[in-house]
Amino acid sequence: MNKIRKGDEVIVITGRDKGKRGTVTLRTDDSYVLIEGVNMVKKHTKPNPLKGTTGGIVQKSMPIHQSNIAIFNATSGKADRVGIKLLADGKKVRVFKSSGDEIKVA
Repeated sequence: MNKIRKGDEVIVITGRDKGKRGTVTLRTDDSYVLIEGVNMVKKHTKPNPLKGTTGGIVQKSMPIHQSNIAIFNATSGKADRVGIKLLADGKKVRVFKSSGDEIKVA
């Protein structure tokens, strides 16, 4: 079970974007996630008349490793760790380690 999922509010804990918050938009693979507004880079693109795109410098978001982010706990206002809790009916749910509250999926 992935501890960080699409739609989670996360905060960057290390690197050049330390302290920035954003929402996970995509899990690119097992260990990289794409977060809106975080890890922005400038890409030089060639024009492609078949696709109708113009060339130039485009700013886009690049994937960031999941070890560099932590889930954001809105009640405490800080980064938090994620734990797995087994319910009585056999379902697994994600919980905040500090408070034990269930993580709501956005």
